[in-house]
Amino acid sequence: MTDAAARGAHRARYRRILSFAGREFLKIWWFELVLPRLGMSRVAERTRGPRMQTFARRFHTLAVELGGLMIKVGQFMSSRLDVLPPEITKELEGLQDEVPAVPTPAIRALAEAELGVPLERAYAWFDDIPVAAASLGQVHRARLSALDAADTGLEDVVVKVQRPGIDEIVAVDLAALRRVARWLTRVRLVADRVDAPALVEEFAETSREEIDYLHEAASAERFRENFADDPRVGMPEIVWERSTRRVLTLSDVTAIKINDTDALRAAGIDPAQVAEVFAEVMFDQVFTHSFVHADPHPGNIFVTPTSPTPSTTPTADTTDATPGGFRLTFIDFGMMAEIPASLRDGLRTLLIAVTGRDSRGLVAAAQEIGVLLPSADTRELERALTALFARFGGMGFAELSKVDPREFRDFAEEFGDMVRSLPLQLPENMLLLIRAVSLTSGMCSSLDPAFNVWDAAEPYAGRLLRDESGNIVQAFASQAMDTMNTTWRLPKRIDDIITRVDDGTVSFDTSRLERRLDRLEGIARRIASGVLFAAMLIGGALLVPAVPPLGITLICVSALPLLHSLFAGVGRRGPR
Repeated sequence: MTDAAARGAHRARYRRILSFAGREFLKIWWFELVLPRLGMSRVAERTRGPRMQTFARRFHTLAVELGGLMIKVGQFMSSRLDVLPPEITKELEGLQDEVPAVPTPAIRALAEAELGVPLERAYAWFDDIPVAAASLGQVHRARLSALDAADTGLEDVVVKVQRPGIDEIVAVDLAALRRVARWLTRVRLVADRVDAPALVEEFAETSREEIDYLHEAASAERFRENFADDPRVGMPEIVWERSTRRVLTLSDVTAIKINDTDALRAAGIDPAQVAEVFAEVMFDQVFTHSFVHADPHPGNIFVTPTSPTPSTTPTADTTDATPGGFRLTFIDFGMMAEIPASLRDGLRTLLIAVTGRDSRGLVAAAQEIGVLLPSADTRELERALTALFARFGGMGFAELSKVDPREFRDFAEEFGDMVRSLPLQLPENMLLLIRAVSLTSGMCSSLDPAFNVWDAAEPYAGRLLRDESGNIVQAFASQAMDTMNTTWRLPKRIDDIITRVDDGTVSFDTSRLERRLDRLEGIARRIASGVLFAAMLIGGALLVPAVPPLGITLICVSALPLLHSLFAGVGRRGPR
């Protein structure tokens, strides 16, 4: 494609995104603003659910046709339970990278340009058929050359190659999304609920990191360091000599997909134990390492057997194996969540409150994290959480499935409407964390229908409580020591001050205070002149019809206090 053709395609893409957004905004404006003013609010309310579903379906179609960031936008929207109605999030939650693979010649050309050598020299073998194709890139199997294999100790690898021109496509999509966000700031219905420009920038930052394979490689190395001594966790090794910003070569760690329960049982691995270890590892990422794999879907996690079984041979080192004879192998570190200290502290409070079924503590934790704005009226939320804990607290997914669906639906609708009415906004990095927790919970429940997230969380809450108690004792001891030191030095300091007063060596510099008082006095005089000007002007204007000479005189004289108000003190400003 020529440069002119590419620019034309990008303009058409930009216009199509904005055209779709414009049509949807017109519908929102008509149904949510115009019809209620015409006394037809019931029509808007009755059609809201179907309209949201139609919007989600239309966006799904647009995303699949355009690819690029639009699919990521759909996945992003599906996790924004805090600001979007369930009709949209449910429709988009299954959106995947449903895009065709890039033709092999284009992939080869890009990879060779990045690596600086023909693929026949870079690899002993390169499979032209991709293992997986996504909106931002695709994956091929390969084998390292004999020289690289000797240097790295690796042989079979996988090579991630970006889609050609994806940088330009991402830039076009972000430009369109920023334009749409500016439109949203003018829609009060949306502006009161979410800071759209900030949301787009959060998404943009994540997207830019995801298309930088060197950033992904660095994240993989950091993840490896975090779990270097943990036999439960594995990850691929990076072949740095064959990696660039657009090409990433990693050791091939393909094993049993975490959701393939039949293969797990055939390998002698209990899926329920996999669920338990998976939950523990994800909690460790949040509360111990503060660095979380934010995309733990089944395609990104393998279960690698670490002990021989009758039906399979080990695919990884058998030393330091977990008791169940397996380790969890994570791949794809393009989407990671960094947990700041302030957010981690709030999450600790949140976890302790949830496991303790403490509705007031849960609200306090939400405010500490920054989810709930200070203006939020939390009384109804506390009441709803108390009812939630009383009815469903402590239930696993197997128990929840036995609850009358009508009861669960009615409670969920009432609770969801109440939460969405609150002034809340997820802080930075919270979105990726929620995505990780949601995927983890769903995966564990599919592996073990009796899995109970409360049981998985309670040991961490207990440990956090013990840590918190230790911190409180330490802080109290430190404060007591500081107080004792201050008290010990206080008599000597008082004696020194009294001695200096007796000797007459204590002096006070009031010059700055005097200057500030002079400035305040000048400001007060100018304000008085302004009020006098307004009174004389208005009074003169009122008197002109009845007593023209007096009225005109007052208007003219009012210029004097006006001049004083504007220019008094201009030529004599000194240092502050």
